[in-house]
Amino acid sequence: MQLYKLFILLLVSTFVFSCKTPTDVVYFQDSQNLEKVSSKNSFTPVFKVDDIVSILVSATDMDAARPFNLMQGASLPISAGESGATSSGTSSPEPTYLIDENGNIEFPVLGKLKISGLTRVQVKDMIKEKLKIYIKDPIVNVRLKNFKITVIGEVQRPGSYTIPNERITIIEALGLAGDMTITGKRENVMVIREDDGVNTYHRVDLTSKAIFDSPVYYLAQNDVLYIEPNTAKVKSSEKDKNVVGLVLSIVGVTLSALTLIIR
Repeated sequence: MQLYKLFILLLVSTFVFSCKTPTDVVYFQDSQNLEKVSSKNSFTPVFKVDDIVSILVSATDMDAARPFNLMQGASLPISAGESGATSSGTSSPEPTYLIDENGNIEFPVLGKLKISGLTRVQVKDMIKEKLKIYIKDPIVNVRLKNFKITVIGEVQRPGSYTIPNERITIIEALGLAGDMTITGKRENVMVIREDDGVNTYHRVDLTSKAIFDSPVYYLAQNDVLYIEPNTAKVKSSEKDKNVVGLVLSIVGVTLSALTLIIR
């Protein structure tokens, strides 16, 4: 019976333990202890076609501001700051706008505004300038509502993730997805980015500190992060059917033989 248990333990160990070396799975391998790396990257999202944007106009005189909000019948706050919070601490309503195929939104009173390609601050400043002839000291709160990234491939939790603060790095995205699996190809990670209907493909090496200077280190809305399987995983997948059949046959024959021996 001891021989039987030993065989089962050996069989399980063969499948569980892999021969992956540390250099296959370690991130930022060329970084040094206490090394300081100044990233040259900066990222500010710009609005794109099909984005959903919330724009709230407020002022000391809310009767003057009311026509510039889609939610005409809503009870708007007396005043609101950049966070969208009222002076009493309650949340203000957030009228939303869908950017059309031409990059425009239809804004109350002001009419058609082209905001695609602009940052949140640029849109806010543009609307404030247009409102000055109607409202004294207008306050404009602008937010992107559908900042979303997708992580697929060799990660623990593939899926789409909504990012509330409009800013996320590749490292943070992997953290949301539970990190790569042991079979993820860390030196050849792909970021798929769409700009004006054109997809661009960027490849980055997460085993190198050079990732911090990559133009896609900060992900943009609707980016797709794809983690490829490594060579061992691909080969394993190609041979799975044959290997599983062969292993099961060998195990069956071996167990039968062991049973006869033990008897």
